[in-house]
Amino acid sequence: MVRPNYVNGSIVNLMAAILQGLGGHANQHAALNALDIARFARVRNVVLFVIDGLGYNYLTVNTPHGSLRKFLRGKLTTVFPSTTATAITTFMTGLAPQQHGLTGWFTYFQELESILTVLPVKPRFGNIPADVKIDVPALYGHIPVFDLLDVDTYMVSPRNIAYSDYSLAHRGKAAIMPYDSLTDCFGSTRDTIKANTNRKYIYTYWPQFDGMAHERGVGSADVAEHFREIDAAFGRFIQEIQGTDTLVIATADHGMVDSGPELCIELEHHPELRDMLSMPLSGERRMAYCYVDADRREDFIGYLDDNLAEQMTVYPSAHLLEQHYYGLGPAHPRLHRRIGDYVLAMNGNYTIMDTLAGEKHFYHIGTHGGMSEDEMLVPLIVVEV
Repeated sequence: MVRPNYVNGSIVNLMAAILQGLGGHANQHAALNALDIARFARVRNVVLFVIDGLGYNYLTVNTPHGSLRKFLRGKLTTVFPSTTATAITTFMTGLAPQQHGLTGWFTYFQELESILTVLPVKPRFGNIPADVKIDVPALYGHIPVFDLLDVDTYMVSPRNIAYSDYSLAHRGKAAIMPYDSLTDCFGSTRDTIKANTNRKYIYTYWPQFDGMAHERGVGSADVAEHFREIDAAFGRFIQEIQGTDTLVIATADHGMVDSGPELCIELEHHPELRDMLSMPLSGERRMAYCYVDADRREDFIGYLDDNLAEQMTVYPSAHLLEQHYYGLGPAHPRLHRRIGDYVLAMNGNYTIMDTLAGEKHFYHIGTHGGMSEDEMLVPLIVVEV
């Protein structure tokens, strides 16, 4: 089990370094000690390239001689839980989950009496009328990291999400640069670097590694082939921006493990357990939040001990807060309500699924959200050209 290293070795500390290097802003977390803050002042462009799902272990095993491996500086931990909704929000705000308050793909918002999907911002469960438009910037309440930097800022993003409610809520002053393919992704980043001589911060996001791994498995031949394409494109990109006075930092939001239907605990097969819950599971399939009826908590723990102890470990949610799993410093005022009464941390490669009426059953082969090395460790790749 790997815990986030918010002291000096996580993606939160990476963002603290960028904030201090480009904007002079400090947050509640220290800057990453693996980066020299003074370097940011010496370069004209800083690029943060996030490859969704690319774990440190995957990178080191699959590309001993690749372009990404060549410039590998070390490894970082992601945040808790190890998932896109939580980690990308750290990249977008510079904050740990402790402060930004988005705790998984499914997050319960007491102010709406609803569980929402954090990135699509769609209700999964609750009392929101269909015709109500959620004010996403007000709901999340984040100051975008782009607005804290004293340079021109850009967000290079897939066209299908570039103007989503989540993206628009976190763009701040950044210019959105939508793209349609891997070639376009690197091309748009390259062209933005070369467009003028202004100092720039460019955030570039590539999601397809994660998407393909969910569908086919992170250990599949198709994902390995796609990774080789990313690696080759990154190598070409570095050659194309030679002499532009650019610092490129590449990392990921999380890594992944392979699971499958045979390792999935379906709550519908445990009706007694489901009846103890006051609302559906939220969080992640690898790290689920449970809201338990107050008079059933002893029964809840007893059922898990008797029936599912091999597959999962249960923690009181308050314990994870006290042990700083979500970050350091003062907490978001609603954080404690967004992580339930108990957290189910799945052992091995197990997952847990709570399918609601009207939802389709679907299984991810590749998955994340847990605390294994493969999920928690991400690469730190640094190139100065």
